[in-house]
Amino acid sequence: MLWRLTGLAGALVLVGCAGVALPPPQHMDIALLGFNDLHGQLEPPRQSVALPTAQGSITLPVGGIAYLAGTLAALKARTPYHAVVAAGDVVGASPMVSALFLDEPTIEALNHMQVDVSAVGNHELDRGWSELLRLQHGGCAPYTARQPCQLSPAFAGANFQFLAANIVPEHDGQTPLPATALKRFTQGANTVTVGFIGVTLRGAPRVVSPAGVRGLYFADEADTANAQAARLRAQGADVVVLALHEGGATSASVVETSCSGLRGDIVPILERLSPAIDVVMSGHTHQAYVCDYASINPAKPFLLTSAGAYGMWVTDIALRFDLAARRLVHKSARNVAVQNSGYESSAGKVMPSPLYPSYVPDVGVQAVLERYRAAAAPLIDKPVGPLAGAVTRHTAPSGESTLGNLVADAQLWATQSPPAGGAQLSFMHAGGLRADLLPDAQGQVRYGQLFAVQPFGNHLVVQTLTGAQIRTLLEQQFDPSTSPSQRTRVLSVSSGFSYHYDLSQPPGARVTAMALHGQPLEDARDYRVVVSSFLAQGGDRYPILTQGREVLGGMLDVDALEGYFQAQGRVVPPLPRRITRIDTPVSR
Repeated sequence: MLWRLTGLAGALVLVGCAGVALPPPQHMDIALLGFNDLHGQLEPPRQSVALPTAQGSITLPVGGIAYLAGTLAALKARTPYHAVVAAGDVVGASPMVSALFLDEPTIEALNHMQVDVSAVGNHELDRGWSELLRLQHGGCAPYTARQPCQLSPAFAGANFQFLAANIVPEHDGQTPLPATALKRFTQGANTVTVGFIGVTLRGAPRVVSPAGVRGLYFADEADTANAQAARLRAQGADVVVLALHEGGATSASVVETSCSGLRGDIVPILERLSPAIDVVMSGHTHQAYVCDYASINPAKPFLLTSAGAYGMWVTDIALRFDLAARRLVHKSARNVAVQNSGYESSAGKVMPSPLYPSYVPDVGVQAVLERYRAAAAPLIDKPVGPLAGAVTRHTAPSGESTLGNLVADAQLWATQSPPAGGAQLSFMHAGGLRADLLPDAQGQVRYGQLFAVQPFGNHLVVQTLTGAQIRTLLEQQFDPSTSPSQRTRVLSVSSGFSYHYDLSQPPGARVTAMALHGQPLEDARDYRVVVSSFLAQGGDRYPILTQGREVLGGMLDVDALEGYFQAQGRVVPPLPRRITRIDTPVSR
């Protein structure tokens, strides 16, 4: 299916002396402006980035949807020939001001920003295919437990086009979302056509709740992109851009154009892409990079970019098209930090730097944010209890984190009583933790922060597993058949449970010394285990968790975390000392 986005930039009016013939234009300069993994981050995320300078470095406060919109507007103003492209996960795993309203606020803000196209990312599928189609086309039919259209009784959907080239419903093989889009730029008698392809990672089913992707088939990324690129060229596309929701990382700084140390699941995809593709705008890994891939493989002369996450960066891609030769003669890119007005931190105020451009926040987008923020404020700002210090996702050498351990403790606390399931131990996966937990100046934590940590609406599930099955679960953390970017991602565990692992040992023999309250786990003995409903359905490729017995559903995970705070009086960050890694970790 081909979705046509006709963007006539308008005729240029050139004024000269009477009788003097003006030379025809020789080229057209086109700007592609990209971002990815916004995740409904409408408010500034209280994060900063460091940029190198001649004197050292500067720290910039970054992010916020109004500042992102202002940055895009300023970059678009340089040329009438531009397109705004998102490489997936614009919604999903969102903070409360967006998620409470089923991400309608984010769609409204992106409409105001005049985004052209977005690839479908894995998180667009968190609430299922029908809900994604509602975000595209509008309407208020409920496809989730939360009520749509709370503030927008006539939610109209996205003005931009979601592209899903490799997602196919199994029942009929036809997707109601298009694979590609075209945008045409006209300069006098000349027209340049840019084609866009949207592809998501083939492994989406392992990082999305199985219910969200049930009945969907995910085709190979490279095969799909190559086939669609050929079709776009046949339909007259002069330039082909792939928005790919898969990514990697480099060893280069964010201001460098370098492929140094490029790694990740995107690399084997890139090696198989057709040279008919000119630009690959990537995402998923939340890394910011610009890479001229021809420096690695001259047979693959495309530009590879990624804009980090949460609206903290915009990728500014410059294309020059030779109108006479009808070919692309130049392409370059840079990542532009979205500097905001600053924020308070435990170390003091993080201020914007006059050494870096600041763009005026967009008042229309700010109005969208304020409308929804005001409606959500009573719940977002509700205090839930004091916290003795920062609890973060930073991993210890063992792979566990203080935040993972805290959530595992809260899950166990909520389900320990026999009526709630009689849980004895708990596991929490790193992918379900979306924000660090930082107390405010008064040492308080608020409900909106808990929601930002666990925004998916998973329920707790208690089930019976044998000691042998628990051993299998822990071995599955290190399964060599899974994606290297997904492993090793160690499950955090609840207080009282401990084990050792050694990755120098062969698969199946890496986990040792499992103990519960100092007693060795027995393979033949039954234990009551609590996990999120995402894991219980086999999410993140832990199929053993679908084999549990005496399964009992429980409360929402975020409600369990809130209850834990209220019950503790003052929460002390748990130390990441429950898991011991025997072999020496390899630094990445």
